[in-house]
Amino acid sequence: MDKGIEQVLALIEGEQAVKTGGNGRREVGPEAASDVELLDAYSRAVISVVEAVGPTVVSISVSKGGWGSGRRGPEMAGSGSGVIIAPDGYILTNSHVVHGANRIEVTLTDGRSFNAALVGEDPASDLAVIRVDASGLPYATLGDSDSLRVGQLVIGIGNPLGFQSTVSTGVISALGRSLRSQTGRLIENIIQTDVPLNPGNSGGPLVDSRGRVIGINTAIIMMAQGISFSIPVNTAKWVVSQLLAHGRVRRGYLGIAGQQRPLDRRLARFHNLDNEQAVEVVSVEPGAPAGRAGLREGDLVVAFNERAVTSVDDLHRFLAEWPIGQPATLTVVRGREKVELQVTPAEAA
Repeated sequence: MDKGIEQVLALIEGEQAVKTGGNGRREVGPEAASDVELLDAYSRAVISVVEAVGPTVVSISVSKGGWGSGRRGPEMAGSGSGVIIAPDGYILTNSHVVHGANRIEVTLTDGRSFNAALVGEDPASDLAVIRVDASGLPYATLGDSDSLRVGQLVIGIGNPLGFQSTVSTGVISALGRSLRSQTGRLIENIIQTDVPLNPGNSGGPLVDSRGRVIGINTAIIMMAQGISFSIPVNTAKWVVSQLLAHGRVRRGYLGIAGQQRPLDRRLARFHNLDNEQAVEVVSVEPGAPAGRAGLREGDLVVAFNERAVTSVDDLHRFLAEWPIGQPATLTVVRGREKVELQVTPAEAA
């Protein structure tokens, strides 16, 4: 082979990647072989995950509205994905996929279709559980989203519009993101990935290289490339347990309307507070837990059970974690005084 050609090949493929045998054939060198092995290992990992988890991912089609059963307006169709989490037909998906549906149909990868019933939904976390009347179904293993790391390989699987086991791969771009649900509540610890998704993948699982579900795909940014979000599976586990036990997620409420405002630095120093922000009470519902505890309009909420409160989202987070009916201490700044009130959160309607 001409020496000039060898140099060009070396520039294109690397001197260690290409060698010329006595018969004129190019042979793959150690570095190229190593790259091929890595790609093969990557492919095998994705293939094994898809083979294991793919049959657990279902297509969900819904109809909403219509003129019957007291509904007014034309019927609208929608679709999404879901993942089977128990062999007796329990399926996890997004709330926005099934919210307001008067008919839910589930199609498995083997072509079987079932009518599904809504077990419960939680718009505040955009999660829902539905169930089909079947048994012995393939089901996915739920992992642990607290152990995830940025850069970790992840695989998104969906079943949109009947296109079975649509697969996308990528990595975790960021952890601990926050996302507003349709109710306005903040969903915490959102997983951000660069896995390409489309609307039909909503409700499908995000899985790790071992085939464990680590999140439920929920949102994409339409005008951006490579940005998608998933609800962490540990959040989903808690929501599912609430939906199965109560048909809804039980959260506490105080019965106030509040807004974030800066806390006077002199007051903060005087009362040994680390807060730079507080929640100003704008209104108090008559007879609500906050009113019974003595909370007043104009009070600045700075702590809930000695945990700093700097935003309304902080209050929502604490109330979601605190047992309903269990007394807690609410610390407020009233004028120049710091006051501690005993409040017992009630279940939100």
